Amino acid sequence: MAPAQQDPSPDQQINALRDQLRHHEHLYYVLDSPVIDDFAYDALMNQLKALEAAHPGLITPDSPTQRVGGKPKDGFLKVPHSRPMLSLDNAYNADELRAWADRVVAGLAHGETARYVCELKLDGLSLALQYGPGEKAAAHTAVLLSGITRGDGSIGEDVTSNVRTIRSIPLHINAKALAQAGLPQTFEVRGEVVLPQKAFEKMNEERVAAGMAPAANPRNAAAGTIRTLEPNIVAQRRLEFFAYFVLRSDENAGDSFIPRQSEALAALRSAGFLVNQHATTVSTIDDVLAFIDTAEKLRGTLPYEIDGVVIKVDAIAQQRRLGFTGKAPRWAIAYKFPARAGITQLEDVLFQVGRTGKVTPVAALTPVFIGGTTVSRATLHNADEIARLGVRIGDFVSVERGGDVIPKITEVVEDATHPRGTQEIIFPISCPVCSTLLVKQEGEVDWRCINDSCPARLRGELLFWSARSVMNIEGLGKSMVAQLLGQSASLLGDDNEEDTTAEAVTAEGAPILFREPIIRSIADLYDRAKLNREKLIALDRIGEKTADALLAQIDRSKEAGLARVLMGLGIRFVGERTAQLLAQHFGSLDALIAASAEDLTAVNEVGPRVAEAIVEFFAIEKNGQLVADLKRLGVNTVAERKVIGTALTGLTFVLTGTLPTLTREAAKARIEAEGGKVSGAVSKKTDYLVAGEEAGSKLDKATQLGVKVLDEPALLALLAGEAPPAS
Repeated sequence: MAPAQQDPSPDQQINALRDQLRHHEHLYYVLDSPVIDDFAYDALMNQLKALEAAHPGLITPDSPTQRVGGKPKDGFLKVPHSRPMLSLDNAYNADELRAWADRVVAGLAHGETARYVCELKLDGLSLALQYGPGEKAAAHTAVLLSGITRGDGSIGEDVTSNVRTIRSIPLHINAKALAQAGLPQTFEVRGEVVLPQKAFEKMNEERVAAGMAPAANPRNAAAGTIRTLEPNIVAQRRLEFFAYFVLRSDENAGDSFIPRQSEALAALRSAGFLVNQHATTVSTIDDVLAFIDTAEKLRGTLPYEIDGVVIKVDAIAQQRRLGFTGKAPRWAIAYKFPARAGITQLEDVLFQVGRTGKVTPVAALTPVFIGGTTVSRATLHNADEIARLGVRIGDFVSVERGGDVIPKITEVVEDATHPRGTQEIIFPISCPVCSTLLVKQEGEVDWRCINDSCPARLRGELLFWSARSVMNIEGLGKSMVAQLLGQSASLLGDDNEEDTTAEAVTAEGAPILFREPIIRSIADLYDRAKLNREKLIALDRIGEKTADALLAQIDRSKEAGLARVLMGLGIRFVGERTAQLLAQHFGSLDALIAASAEDLTAVNEVGPRVAEAIVEFFAIEKNGQLVADLKRLGVNTVAERKVIGTALTGLTFVLTGTLPTLTREAAKARIEAEGGKVSGAVSKKTDYLVAGEEAGSKLDKATQLGVKVLDEPALLALLAGEAPPAS
């Protein structure tokens, strides 16, 4: 007699239902080929919900029922990325793209060629997903552990609760799928969150019906949605996630375990991720340009926004040898599509004053929809540009979104349906904010307000200081800054609006003071006698929770580091890379201030022009007082500094080939940390060539010039302070 068949346990029933639901979600949201209707899917989901409700101990975070759940969050925790999420350098035409390809070839071994992966540049929000073993998940499976926004590239926001609502993101990857994809149990996926065009249009219809202003474009709407504090709202928006990169979560195991980017895309697709179908691998830049042409023709037919094509060197080993600049990988570039244009009428010209005193004319336009964005402002750059265009108020003008970001007027349109305007544009002779006479230095095109106490300049300084890439003070946006300076928050509009120019920070016309300013300098942000909870609560639309959060953000920024403080001071020509080099070299703000121009030019990549700007900046009494106040109020102006070894001080190195253990970037960082300089070309001034496998032409030239050649062990010995080996 055959044994009676036992009914499946609740655990078995739950797992079977989860597998069915995951299968149907993948078919619907990733492959776009469902085999059951919504009614049948909902029936399966309701069965699972009922079983989990009866057995709450069996609920796991990766269950399909957990995509939308939990209470609205109070805010998002800031967390560091496992590796920086860098931006890409841009190319806008074939010549710039070919120049990049030439640099790639030059950075590889002699005679070595590269293949390129071409992918659509999706216009959305970058996201990093961490996967690993879950507490209640089956063995050898991977579950979603966290989702982190790009943030400033180093630190993002943990938006895991919202990421779980995106149906194209797998919450659970079983052992079979991991094995087929060649993925370990612990890994990280990076990609782009986009809001499909239909979902964007539906969202705007709902906003208008509710009496709200429509969102400007799908990119901003996607970014705003992923940071919404209520997961239920995020789920309703129907965001999509396209995966394009995979790397190890274990820092000691190297960045990638898949030898080619093209294979990584295939692995992601095999593991169940949505990977954009419009990607190809080619051997020549002519083939890349052909793909770009095809992509541009596709642009208007796709259900989501794209603004270009991303080109990556396919081989990961070549990517490692090419390395990175201060901000971007050398092995990848973004080809940006030509700007989209529209015709509209120039209604007025506003003159805005930035943190450097530069006065920028900004065109007030009849709103026009260009490339997914409603444009009502455009830059006119300067007085010379107004004269060149011959533009007048009332003219019809052609407007482009340069690089698909900053709108600009390119020409006046004059025909039977577009008559000319009659009102001449008069550039002011004095600052529109503080009435100080404007100055234009010889050789420059910009007029500037030179009043250090100009309210508009202070506004610009505060906004720049608080920016994400500088001191990263969340909550200190345009409206808040306006109120701190005694102006109406309505003068500056919504903090989420994009500025139309790089320095467009003032209100439309001269600001109106409504109350006594709370602060009068950057340092006042940190002075609790001037800026405190009570004074913040007294402002418009500021409650206790908002006040406490802002003060906490300001206090946290005290430890942002010397490099960010140097950036925030706004010294001409001192950007992120230069600030990092200066902080590393001098170790403290006091040491930097005491340095002569000659001392400054001894820093790698700091030339006479930059050195002169630094010396001039600290010679101004107001700037010296600002530094003293920041130090007194607890802002950290000291950097952790390595002692520079004398063996490498003043020596110039060139790196070539593949080293056994060190990447080119790691070798460069260690040389520079010990006082050496790294150059890209061999010359008579080169002290050492560090050569690995496939060294190529640089080794030949070094031999001809009699330059000493080191292998990796010899370089490590030199870094350790041992005597330079004989050539």
